[in-house]
Amino acid sequence: MFDFTNPQYWETIYQLLVPATGETLYMVIASTLLAYLLGVPLGVILVISSPDHISPNPWIERTLGTVINIFRSAPFIVLLIVLIPVTQAIMGTYIGTDAAIVPLVFATAPFVARMVESSLKEIPYGVIEAALSMGSSPWQIIRKVLLPEAKASLILGAAITTISVVGYTAMAGTIGAGGLGDVAIRYGQHRFRTDVMIMTVIILVIIVQLVQLFGTKLARRISHH
Repeated sequence: MFDFTNPQYWETIYQLLVPATGETLYMVIASTLLAYLLGVPLGVILVISSPDHISPNPWIERTLGTVINIFRSAPFIVLLIVLIPVTQAIMGTYIGTDAAIVPLVFATAPFVARMVESSLKEIPYGVIEAALSMGSSPWQIIRKVLLPEAKASLILGAAITTISVVGYTAMAGTIGAGGLGDVAIRYGQHRFRTDVMIMTVIILVIIVQLVQLFGTKLARRISHH
């Protein structure tokens, strides 16, 4: 049994969970930002290259869609293993917090692309036709019509994506990526520390709830404007 009244116990828990929470937040923020840098352009290309859109190109749409679907269909734990050589080549190692960002981005960017595609396709085509009739170029339509009109939906999508990345970081702990997942496995499972397992789950739930709350409130504020 654990002596919850012992200050030494809580000091140990603090030293264990606080750095791990920081590592998890670092992985989530860094990989989500990088995934959006890749995923947003991919999602835009998927939309504008689709039939009857501003730059239809069936070959690009099918090829890009197939590649995205391949990465989306692969379980993240499989990507972690398959991408070890890529991670090693990019980061010099496949173990650690920084190294985990590589498979996290590869797993998240296709998800972001589909989320962006879904958001942009919600925009009535009449709005796009109006911009075309005024002589707007495809780039102007993307920058001034598609992305601004879909802001609220894109923010909700970002919240969902971030929550998914939180779950991915926990799985990344299986290969020594650090963070709360690593703590849960090394200390909670391997050492049969139920208290550590429960606390890591609680922290992950709090992170998820805060991300969802912030995303929902921001999306509502933007949609009202």
